[in-house]
Amino acid sequence: MKDQEPMLTPQACRAARALLGWGVRDLAREAETGVDTISAFENGRPMRASTSARVLEAFEAQGVEILNGDAPGARMRPR
Repeated sequence: MKDQEPMLTPQACRAARALLGWGVRDLAREAETGVDTISAFENGRPMRASTSARVLEAFEAQGVEILNGDAPGARMRPR
């Protein structure tokens, strides 16, 4: 993992799910969290740091990189 953990935003979370063709249930299963937790986060409610870390790990395991900085969002990690 990188030196600094990327910040997961609701928009990046939705973008990452779209790249994978995942629904909210898919992400909840892979991140071992509740569907309501993912839905609430994507609708602007805060998420615990530990839950965010599991979501990021689930995306990274599938090759999705969360971007911050000048061009926030998500992309497939270059191979």
